[in-house]
Amino acid sequence: MPKTTSKTTSKTQTAPVAPRRPHSFTRHGITVADDYAWLKDAKWQEVLRDPAVLDGDIRKYLEEENAYTESLLGHTTPLQKTLVREMRGRIKEDDSSVPSPDGPFAYFRRFREGGQHELFGRMPREGGDSDIVLDGDALAKDHKYFKFGGSRHSPDHRLQAWSADTKGSEYFSIRVRDWATGKDFDDVVEATDGGIVWSKDAKSFFYVKLDDNHRPMQVWRHRLGTKPADDVLVYEEQDAGWFTHLHESTSGRFCVIAGGDHETSEQRLIDLDNPEAPPRLVAARQEGVQYSLADRGDQLFILTNADDAIDFKIVTAPLASPERANWRDLIPHRAGIYIIDFDLYAGHLVRLERANALPGIIIRDLTNSEEHAIAFDEAAYSLDTMGSYEFETTNLRFSYSSMTTPSEVYDYDMAKRTRVLRKRQEIPSGHNAADYVTTRIMAKSHDGAEVPVSILYKRGLRLDGTAPLLLYGYGSYGMAMPASFNANRLSLVDRGFVYAIAHIRGGADKGWGWYLDGKREKKTNSFDDFAASARALIDAKYTSAKRIVGHGGSAGGMLMGAVANRAGELFAGIVAEVPFVDVLNTMLDDTLPLTPPEWPEWGNPIESEKDFRTILSYSPYDNVEAKDYPAILAMGGLTDPRVTYWEPAKWIARLRATMSGGGPVLLRTNMGAGHGGASGRFDRLDEVAIVYAFALWAVGTAEAGV
Repeated sequence: MPKTTSKTTSKTQTAPVAPRRPHSFTRHGITVADDYAWLKDAKWQEVLRDPAVLDGDIRKYLEEENAYTESLLGHTTPLQKTLVREMRGRIKEDDSSVPSPDGPFAYFRRFREGGQHELFGRMPREGGDSDIVLDGDALAKDHKYFKFGGSRHSPDHRLQAWSADTKGSEYFSIRVRDWATGKDFDDVVEATDGGIVWSKDAKSFFYVKLDDNHRPMQVWRHRLGTKPADDVLVYEEQDAGWFTHLHESTSGRFCVIAGGDHETSEQRLIDLDNPEAPPRLVAARQEGVQYSLADRGDQLFILTNADDAIDFKIVTAPLASPERANWRDLIPHRAGIYIIDFDLYAGHLVRLERANALPGIIIRDLTNSEEHAIAFDEAAYSLDTMGSYEFETTNLRFSYSSMTTPSEVYDYDMAKRTRVLRKRQEIPSGHNAADYVTTRIMAKSHDGAEVPVSILYKRGLRLDGTAPLLLYGYGSYGMAMPASFNANRLSLVDRGFVYAIAHIRGGADKGWGWYLDGKREKKTNSFDDFAASARALIDAKYTSAKRIVGHGGSAGGMLMGAVANRAGELFAGIVAEVPFVDVLNTMLDDTLPLTPPEWPEWGNPIESEKDFRTILSYSPYDNVEAKDYPAILAMGGLTDPRVTYWEPAKWIARLRATMSGGGPVLLRTNMGAGHGGASGRFDRLDEVAIVYAFALWAVGTAEAGV
């Protein structure tokens, strides 16, 4: 057993020891031992739907781990309460979105003072009294867990289709509410992904059904007033590695069936004026080719990586014959300028681009092909376009923030090139951006790659290497980590922490090529980039070794596990939320919800010996060694369908049995929630507070931090 005396209290319990139950398997001639395989409940599909059926031995072990974690971190309860109070004090409790116009109304979401869940409502377009159609607090009151999925008003503004998950397992039930009466129809469609697209006549809607393995494979049409058993199957995906989702096209003319994995995509269109017509294929799938689309008149606009456009380009195609042979470049590929997304309006094309980890908005007038960019001032910032219910408009809504500047929502007139601030995020307890500094450094990785690191700290902090630092990373699926505002972080920064985000490979922060350089056989670049970022921050005197706390979740939790194995000596602590740490076993189990769609990201170890060896070489669970580890907090969710609860449980069990010193290593399983943690906006703060209290405790400042 590792020593844990340095960070324990007199009330500390003995660390639980998970029994070893010898188990091994051989694949490609390689034998792998997995003595904690028993922590995976054989009936895990049932556990997702009903946590009460969890095997008794497993439940006992998870509860013992929770008690042990509480015994070590329980003394930080006053600090956690202080942190929650601070973070809640920065939330405008009756916050509201800027109303979004559609026909005679403007639709909005808001919270009530003290409320955990959103309210959905509308008001007359030109202003006036508002009506609430969905009250999340009232709907959630009889459930331990409640989360809205989709919510969409019908084209005639009479009905509101909405969905919710009451288990944390991401099975959403769809209902339809009448705006006039405020009552739900008898129609209830179960086990969906939560998305809804209405037909134009508002007599039916389309949805995606999840199968028993939690995979979205089927598109169905439900006619109001009929039994779900009579719903019509519209489309069924045959490839278990593909996920299928729905959305309304930008013009509102079509329901788009978007299918794909992480490398290839394919789209179909359903005419919403003729909902019983079969879906029409746009362009047949071709391995490695991704595309998404928008429509305008008799033309499609398509964002794609076809023809080796690594950072993507925009092409057009005739709606009548949209196959690949008819694609014509509109915005050609430019290496290093990554087109993240685009929005289409009747007269304008808007694209969101990123170059060297900084985003930009470019607007193209479709009548004369003139382009202009919206200008911004700060050194590091985050941008997002927010879409619109309306197609025939010159108004673009976008949001802006930086690590020091709270979120701002603007309406921008694309024809007049004028912007109006519609909302600035209020920090009720007060926030002066000038009290903080945000900057960037570049960290040189093992192969010379320059990794951007965004940094936030309190002005006046002495940069002499003594400050503790939280380093956040993700680095998978081409997801960039924006340098955006997050009010919660200020609770660490105000206590003397430096907060840093490492924009490592595996994300698309520096373009799609940056992502490709951090996946499959190049996955270890992500881990080396994160360690290089830590070392660069040490060299620049922002912190010192053993003063850094690493933080990541999901695939970022895998990053944390790998970094603990490979460069643990740099860290005082590691927080891994819902961590994907049992990579090899998960990728070998093709019944798990996310496994087949994940093979393009990580490799398929069932079919490929090379992929098997690659994953085995870095999978955190399979590479735990008899050496010192930093203090580790792993957090899981019992009903999580994405990163199953047994991944962090097995990892912590093996760490505790194998490591020779350091630690302690802690497991906290939320016994009533899934991948996103607690569902209410304030309840979620309790989990953030645990992370921050652990970070303060790991660097020895928890007592002073209250």
